[in-house]
Amino acid sequence: MQPYVTRRATLSTRLAAGVVIVPNTTEIIRNADTTYPFRYDSGFYYLTGFNEPDAVFVQVIGATRTQNILFCRPKDLEREIWDGHRHGPDAARELFGFDAAYSIEELDNKMVELLQNQPRLHTAFGQNAAWDNRVSSWVNGVRAKVRSGITAPNEIADVRGTIAEMRLFKDEFEIALLRKAGLINSAAHVRAMRFARPGQMEYEVEAEILHDYYRQGSRFPAYSSIVASGANATCLHYGDNNQRMNDGDLLLIDAGCEIGGYASDITRTFPVNGKFSGPQKDVYEITLAAQYAALDVCRAGKSWNAPHEAAVRVLAQGMIDLGLLQGSLDGALESLSYKQFYMHNTGHWMGLDVHDAGAYKIKGEWRNLEAGMVMTVEPGFYIRPAANVPKHFENIGVRIEDDVLITTNGMENLNASCPKTVAEIEAIMAR
Repeated sequence: MQPYVTRRATLSTRLAAGVVIVPNTTEIIRNADTTYPFRYDSGFYYLTGFNEPDAVFVQVIGATRTQNILFCRPKDLEREIWDGHRHGPDAARELFGFDAAYSIEELDNKMVELLQNQPRLHTAFGQNAAWDNRVSSWVNGVRAKVRSGITAPNEIADVRGTIAEMRLFKDEFEIALLRKAGLINSAAHVRAMRFARPGQMEYEVEAEILHDYYRQGSRFPAYSSIVASGANATCLHYGDNNQRMNDGDLLLIDAGCEIGGYASDITRTFPVNGKFSGPQKDVYEITLAAQYAALDVCRAGKSWNAPHEAAVRVLAQGMIDLGLLQGSLDGALESLSYKQFYMHNTGHWMGLDVHDAGAYKIKGEWRNLEAGMVMTVEPGFYIRPAANVPKHFENIGVRIEDDVLITTNGMENLNASCPKTVAEIEAIMAR
């Protein structure tokens, strides 16, 4: 309960007086009467710790007092027989530290009451038309009472930016979960290295990874796994995972798990037959050197873009050294010719979402890294067939990705236990 209570208190200090409304998601029909596995809204969960669908968090911020309210599904013993346990308002109030809790069935009437004579409304607009219409109906319900001296909010602000900025800085509770997710994911990637052999299907390797997640207590992947062999590794978001792996292929695996809602995001690339060829090793070593260069500038006070700039310099020089690009390093950087082989950024924020909330720029400038931020570092090198590509480099795709916690005196690699040097990978696969 404690981290969620603290976060709600922090939120109330960062917003002007008024009413905050943050909805959770609902279950989504997959087909007929079955649903997709439920995943709560990350912003809602960050503030509440409550993981049931069809719930809404409301915070009433006054001059002297703040009230935290939860609306959730009522207790229903018959539905619980079919669908599982529900907390209900009374238990939710006690267990999750709310001042009050009501049935979700009371939401419309209660919101018209709670919004009366409030100067501002803080909610999430523009992400769901049905939600926008519902909020508008509450405000209009208050406006209908104007002749009795009641006023409606005259300012409406999107609360997501404030919540995102809070989520960008991880507390110790979150960091512990991220470390655990990193350990689980690292072990799963090692399992994949030990399992993979020529002749297998990509999805067989994916199954080993998912098995290891579940075995270690992670019930859900953080995103759909990329298990891409051969030419598939040059497609950034390949997801079919249904090709047979051939002797001589590289296998790129971008896969992550969730623990307590917090993600891990690792990419490793290794030879299906356990031994890098000469061209594969050349490309791999350049990519690994680019990652080391990027990791070296993951420090508080450095620009968000500094790791990307460091990685690009190493990659572009490597492309020149391999004969894939012509001219000088400065020329390649200025012309962006390196983007033929490296077309994405070197990282993203990570937390409750694998691409987590938080701004990358402030007033048009890259923000500086600060202690408590968690980010990925993932340079890549993708060589598709082209007129300027020698045959022996065709269809080599490499990406190496780790998750990094920025600390007061440097950084912590949350995936340090996941091997990535050529020697380490070949030794593991030989066993």
